[in-house]
Amino acid sequence: MKRMYAPWRSKYTTTEVRTKKENIKGDECVFCEQFAQKNDKKFFILKRLKHNAVMLNKFPYNSGHLLIIPFAHKATLDQLNKAARTELMELIAHSSQIVRKELKADGVNIGLNVGKESGSSIPSHLHFHVLPRWKGDTNFLPTLAGTKQISVDLNDIYKILKKAF
Repeated sequence: MKRMYAPWRSKYTTTEVRTKKENIKGDECVFCEQFAQKNDKKFFILKRLKHNAVMLNKFPYNSGHLLIIPFAHKATLDQLNKAARTELMELIAHSSQIVRKELKADGVNIGLNVGKESGSSIPSHLHFHVLPRWKGDTNFLPTLAGTKQISVDLNDIYKILKKAF
């Protein structure tokens, strides 16, 4: 299925990831690069904790699609220390509550893809998806046109959620 405004997303599944700043190759990581720049508004980072951060997915499956990401560049949950895993789970729960309340979501999908073959577009850096869902948020476009419509601007969602976090 195609995404209406994110056809460039496929570049994140290759060994070379291009950002506006530089080319990132090999074991370097787009998430680590964004965390290091300390420009939270530019990268839609909503909250930084001790071990993890929550940010808007720049290539969302639905409006308000969040990523919960450890600062440690690890590929699997077992590679994180206990404190980071505990904080990660608490942040997922908190984020789920926030999208339900602030975005009036009827439900939430929470997911983790481990490894490229599972569908992870950035398999070297573990990240959870918190995806708000609404009754009737599906329509004919994905079925007939293979296209998913995203109806809310990322900047607007960022402003709403930033206050809540």
